[in-house]
Amino acid sequence: MINKKVLAIILGGGQGTRLSPLTESRSKPAVSIAGKYRLVDIPITNCIHSDIKRMFVLTQFNSASLNSHLKNTYIFSSFSDAFVDVLAAEQTPTNKTWFQGTADAVRQSMHHFLNHDFEYALILSGDQLYQMDFNKMIDSHIEKGAEISIATLPVTPREATEFGILKMNNEHFISSFVEKPEADELPGWESEVSHEMKAENREYLASMGIYIFNRELLVKLLSDQSTIDFGKEIIPQSIGKHKVLAYQYEGYWTDIGNISSFFDANIELTNDIPKFDLFNNAKVILTRPRILPPSKISGTCLDKAMIAEGCLIQAKEIKQSVIGIRSRIGKDTVIKNTYVIGSDRYQDLDELETDLKENRPFIGVGERCIINNAIIDKDCRIGNDVIIEGGPHLEDINEDEYVIKDGIVVIKKGAIIPNNFKITSVNNYSLKNV
Repeated sequence: MINKKVLAIILGGGQGTRLSPLTESRSKPAVSIAGKYRLVDIPITNCIHSDIKRMFVLTQFNSASLNSHLKNTYIFSSFSDAFVDVLAAEQTPTNKTWFQGTADAVRQSMHHFLNHDFEYALILSGDQLYQMDFNKMIDSHIEKGAEISIATLPVTPREATEFGILKMNNEHFISSFVEKPEADELPGWESEVSHEMKAENREYLASMGIYIFNRELLVKLLSDQSTIDFGKEIIPQSIGKHKVLAYQYEGYWTDIGNISSFFDANIELTNDIPKFDLFNNAKVILTRPRILPPSKISGTCLDKAMIAEGCLIQAKEIKQSVIGIRSRIGKDTVIKNTYVIGSDRYQDLDELETDLKENRPFIGVGERCIINNAIIDKDCRIGNDVIIEGGPHLEDINEDEYVIKDGIVVIKKGAIIPNNFKITSVNNYSLKNV
C-alpha cells in the first residue's frame, strides 16, 4: 500500500565537515552505521514502514557511493508507483549555483516534485538515527488543519542551547521560536511535556528538522529566492503568518552531526537494551541485501559485541564494539569501545602472499593489537602489535592516515598503519617517525 497524499524529500546534507574524515570520500547519508547499514537507510525505512514509498533523495557532495547504494538497494516492482529517486544538484540555464541550503535544495528540485500528485511534502534529514511512524504526525497535521508541522523532541537545558527551541499554545500551534538560545535565555521557554519527560528534566521542545508542508504553501514560500534554509529562515518567518503545528515525539532520536555523536550512537547499540532497537520485527531496518557467508569466530571472548556478516575473527577479546561486514581481525588482538566499519572485499590468497612479500599489512586488523576508543574506516590495513589507546588524554590532530577528535582516534578509509605503530600519548603518534 502507498500513501498517495505524501511525497518524501530526504536531504543529503552539505559537505559534512564535522563528520570528517568519514565524509572525505562519501556524503553523510552514505556513512556506515551499525556495521551493515547506511545512515540514509534510516529515513527511508521509516518512510516505507509508514507506507510512504515515493521518495526523492537530494544529493550534492561525494554522492557516488550514496547513489550506488540507493540504486542497488531500493528496487520496487515495475508495476508499483513506489520509487526512491536520487536528485543530484544540477546547473540549469535558469540556475547556475549548487544547493545553498536546505530550502534552496528543495527549491531547485521543485520542478521534479511537481510532476507527481501529492498534498503534503514530508521533508527529512539523511543523517539522523530514530524510528518514527510518520502516519501519526501526518494524521495530526490533517486533523489540526495545519499548514506546516514540525516534529519536536523534549530536551534538557544543557541540550537546548544546541537546537532551535519553540513554544506552543494550548492547541499545539507554535507561537514563538528561537535558534540555539544561550543558557540565560532559557527561562520561560519550558513547554508542557509528559510526566516521563519532566522527570528527566526534558522540558524544552527542540526542532528535529522533520517537517510537513502543504504543497501549495511550500511552493509559495520557496518562490522567495532570498530564503535558503528551513531552520534558520522558512520556519521562523512562518510563525505568526501560517498555522505551524508542533508534533511531539518522545522516542530515541539523535543527530549524527559529528564524530562524537556518531561514535556514541554506534557504541550505544552494543548495550543489552539499546535505545535504538535493531531487533524489532515491526521496525526492522532495511538495507542492501548481501550474499555473504556467516561470520567465523575462533577463540574470541565476546562481551557486548555486535558482529556483522562475513567476518573472520581470531581476536583474543572484543568488548563493547561494533564489527562491520567482512572484517578480519588477527590472533591475540584486543578491541574495546571501537567501531570497525569493515571492508568492501576479501583478499584472495595470491594477494595475501604479495602483501607478505612486500611487508604490507593485510586488509583488516593484525595480530596482538590493542585498540580502544577508535573508529576504523573501511578497507584499512592495521599491522601487527599496533596499540591505539584513544581517550581524553589525546589532543586533536589531523594526520595523513588518521585524525583524533574529542579523544576518538579515526583511522581513515584505506589507511595503512605499519607494525608496532602506537597512539598512546600526545608525544608518540606521528607516522613520520615510524
